[in-house]
Amino acid sequence: MENNKTPAIIAGVIAVIVIAGGALWFVNNNNEDTSNTTSQSQPAEEQQPAEAQKVTIVSLASDTSDLSTLVTAVKAADLVETLQSEGPFTVLAPTNSAFAALPEGTLESLLKAENKDQLASILKYHVISGKVLAQDLKDGQVVKTVQGGDLTVAIEGDMVYFVDAKGNKAKVEKADVNADNGVVHIISGVLLPS
Repeated sequence: MENNKTPAIIAGVIAVIVIAGGALWFVNNNNEDTSNTTSQSQPAEEQQPAEAQKVTIVSLASDTSDLSTLVTAVKAADLVETLQSEGPFTVLAPTNSAFAALPEGTLESLLKAENKDQLASILKYHVISGKVLAQDLKDGQVVKTVQGGDLTVAIEGDMVYFVDAKGNKAKVEKADVNADNGVVHIISGVLLPS
């Protein structure tokens, strides 16, 4: 009887070895597939940053529907290249409704080719050299614009305003919209130099 059990035990051991070997083969092949998938996806991940385009102040404004008038003005004043450069810049970006609130005919006049220098001066008055975040602003602070004029910061409660040379106030509606070459603060009014 002992002889009858020996072949059954040997068959059982062989079955265990076959099952274990099959399991090891399965695990090994799945690990190889995973490593192949990982190695194949790594070059794509490495290429991703190179393919990603920089978000400049101009491209950010172009992708914001409420800044389309500003984009039109920047193009008319030939400032696109400047605002796409390395910077950093802080741009106070008037909304479409801010431009619409100007006296009738003002915007149309500024967009004419013969008024390009005046338009460029007004737009540069909305640009500060360097990256100035909302948390960096203090009540009463005077900031120098790229145009050469000054703006005054007014903080009333939790609202931040920029006051131009003529005393006009523009409220910061959305602060700290980051771009690769600076930051944009979306404002409620068009600021005018003296």
